[in-house]
Amino acid sequence: MTAEPVRLIGAFGSPYVHRVEVALRLKGVPYELIHEDMSNKSELLLKHNPVHKLVPVLLHGDRTVCESLVILEYIDEAFDGPALLPADPYERAEARFWAQFIDQKFARPFWMSFWTGDDEEHEKAFVKEAKENLALLEAQLKGRRFFGGDTVGFLDIAACGLARWVGVIEEVAGVTLVNGEELPAFCKWANDYVNDEAVTQCLSSRDDLLSFFSAGKEIYMARATAYLHSTK
Repeated sequence: MTAEPVRLIGAFGSPYVHRVEVALRLKGVPYELIHEDMSNKSELLLKHNPVHKLVPVLLHGDRTVCESLVILEYIDEAFDGPALLPADPYERAEARFWAQFIDQKFARPFWMSFWTGDDEEHEKAFVKEAKENLALLEAQLKGRRFFGGDTVGFLDIAACGLARWVGVIEEVAGVTLVNGEELPAFCKWANDYVNDEAVTQCLSSRDDLLSFFSAGKEIYMARATAYLHSTK
């Protein structure tokens, strides 16, 4: 299977695409990155992900795999190289649980805490929930360098948006969620993650990400406002 071409449909600025790139690099799998314009989606993307119409999409030979966490598990099983998930069944289940926690429970309050604008009541509520969730993740490090031990693994990759991306978005939005006094282990983890050799090979520069999210600030705030109105 490894001899078949590997292509990745992705878009700039997406931590979900970064997840897949890191996994491929850790496994030593050559791949072609196809840059997608999410404001004008290509026929290639619509053909291979007709359900969600989102990136990332992994094309491995004639096989298509969608959704970043699903793709990570596929890469772990389909290619040789260092394992991304732990060997122990319980530890593997824990890694999957916390990855789902990040995407399903953490993502919404984390994102909304930045873009609620003048709505101080909602901002405080979202920031409070996001910080509580960050504390839960901090506890999972348990004195280790990375979530699974001494090297980058499945849960570290799943949490990548909380490494490089969070600081950038904090600066754009003027909201601080992460600091070394409250989350010392987490901040050390984030620094170690962004400086890992495999990670740096596919990590966008901070300046480029800052420009990208600054350009979209008004859109993000409008979407947050629309979401709040839809839930009233």
